Amino acid sequence: MAGVTLSDVIVPELFTPYVIKKTMEKSALFQCGIVANSTEFDKLASQASPVVSMPFFEDLTGESEAVVEGTDLTADGIGSEMDVAAIIRRAKMWSATDLSAALAGKDPMEAIASLVAGFWARDMQKELVAVLKGIFGTIKGAAETEWTSDTTPLASNIMDISAKSGDSAKWSASAFIDAEQCLGDAKTLLTGVCMHSAVESALKKQNLIETVQPSSDVAFGVYQGKRVIVDDGCPYTGTGTNMIFSTYLFGEGAIALGNGSPVGFVPTETDRDKKKGSGVDYLINRRTSILHPRGVAFTSKAIANIKQGPTRTELADPKNWNPVYEPKQIRIVEFRHKI
Repeated sequence: MAGVTLSDVIVPELFTPYVIKKTMEKSALFQCGIVANSTEFDKLASQASPVVSMPFFEDLTGESEAVVEGTDLTADGIGSEMDVAAIIRRAKMWSATDLSAALAGKDPMEAIASLVAGFWARDMQKELVAVLKGIFGTIKGAAETEWTSDTTPLASNIMDISAKSGDSAKWSASAFIDAEQCLGDAKTLLTGVCMHSAVESALKKQNLIETVQPSSDVAFGVYQGKRVIVDDGCPYTGTGTNMIFSTYLFGEGAIALGNGSPVGFVPTETDRDKKKGSGVDYLINRRTSILHPRGVAFTSKAIANIKQGPTRTELADPKNWNPVYEPKQIRIVEFRHKI
């Protein structure tokens, strides 16, 4: 590969779609059905605005009427609401030093794309944890704000046993089933559970996590039939035996994914600094996407730069989220517990 630069092996218009496809293949969130991609959300993520509005009709309510001869039926209406998704813009740059091993591969472009896709799959997981912190967070009340007292907008989807005494505060199969029940009859759609590595270790010691080894994929853990996703970004408080963990349960397609390509957007670029030593190659990769919890609208109430979209810290701010679906339609539950 001597004398060959990144621009010689990377074709941006081929590289970008390969990275997107490979990212979804590598993502455990996508594989267990938590995150669902669609052409509809790809189009929404390609819009120029920082947020996109998605109006929807509410479910029909009320009771049926008895038929009485000569009496008119009462006409009922149908309500509507608005779901709102934030468009997330992110970028990352690598130098040829970071990619040097890939340059020696049989197909350098494919090798580099695989490395880049792995990064974005991990980054998507971190992005989702930030979103979860936001939608399940408690807004601290203050007299000068619209929240005069502490408010947890999605409290209906939280199972918190951490304040109980002794073993009653710890993870158990029974408590996990109670957490599932937050979704009522929609609990059958649950396909994944995202937990801190300390929680996974505790469950493994009790032989509660089954290891599955697909013939064409890496091994993964399963708990009560649900794929286990491990991320140390999952929130926890306290220390030692007083640590309280947040574990998340997900229903099928709970998170909508859109891979956007707005007008003028340059997702992949290569560059070269000829003045540094024998020269340094750079690969720049950008993503414009939607990673939206269905039924929880992004309010943009605590955004520093609304035109540029939210930072990861702003995604984790509960002031920026408001549930608009019925609780069990949101298909995400937070389980707070000790181990």
